[in-house]
Amino acid sequence: MQLGIDSFAAANVGDDLKTNSSDSLRQLVERIEHAEQVGLDVFGIGEHHRREYLDSAPAIILAAAAARTKRIRLTSAVTVLSAADPVRVFQNFATLDLLSQGRAEMVVGRGSFTESFPLFGLAFKDYDSLFTEKLDLLLNIRDNEFVHWSGKHRAALTGQGVYPRPLQNPLPIWLGVGGTPESFARAGALGLPLMVAIIGGETHRFRPLVNLYREAGKRAGFTPEQLKVGVHALGYVADTTQAASDEFFPGYARSFTAIGKERGWPPVTRAHFEAARSPRGALLVGNPEEIAEKILEHSESLGGIARISFQMDVATLPHAKLMHAIELLGTRVAPILRQESGLKL
Repeated sequence: MQLGIDSFAAANVGDDLKTNSSDSLRQLVERIEHAEQVGLDVFGIGEHHRREYLDSAPAIILAAAAARTKRIRLTSAVTVLSAADPVRVFQNFATLDLLSQGRAEMVVGRGSFTESFPLFGLAFKDYDSLFTEKLDLLLNIRDNEFVHWSGKHRAALTGQGVYPRPLQNPLPIWLGVGGTPESFARAGALGLPLMVAIIGGETHRFRPLVNLYREAGKRAGFTPEQLKVGVHALGYVADTTQAASDEFFPGYARSFTAIGKERGWPPVTRAHFEAARSPRGALLVGNPEEIAEKILEHSESLGGIARISFQMDVATLPHAKLMHAIELLGTRVAPILRQESGLKL
């Protein structure tokens, strides 16, 4: 099991946006460096095209981190493939792989926001077909230096070479999914490792979907070792449970209440938050021992997971608190998981 962090590069949208954004990105790279220093395995950067996030070009942020780290794996979380050119996506991450000496990965998905469609001149009605076609092209590029491919949404490739080629062969590509059964089945049929975004509800309720993934993969001839399952979870660790809850809740409530206005959800209350933070709930918010126990329970409920990544900056916490949470994950949560699970983190 690997333990890591995912970040959406939350922006401080105060009066001096440009200066604050510059500081925010610098601090984000410091957090990636710190995650490596305390022994975490992976750091992921999301992709959004909204004012409150600074991660519209995740490969550039990861490249900056590659120059300051030596061991930690660097991944997208997720690359919004529906709105991207698979050739450029592959080139960006192949370049990152060379810069990092073989530490690059990508998690590809359709994303949970829609701003990228009008921004890049795409029709939202093509949501499904865009992703299906572009994933097919991306995997073709990964497997072949010279690409022969044609589709509906992009000009055909007739044997052109795609460069550079990555150090890793193959370059790791995970499929990021939410709660759509077809997405789980597709990942299994393609033999791709699965990253499940579980940001609400109860984690054990995803077990039938994970089973669907594993069954589809088995039917397609892939081994259990190839069918890895990871979890992207909202979480935060502090020295005490009370501190973790009190520090994380205000920003969490602001973020999800704002998103809820766009999607018709009710405002987030403390009662909703505490229910999500309960033993079976998806939120990983608490003290190190509590969080380690909950991760082990979540892994068991899903039939075993290969990776869990914390998304902490949804609460727009100060840099110092995020640095301390990363330290607690590396120095107190990870050792408990090693001892209890017998798995190398």
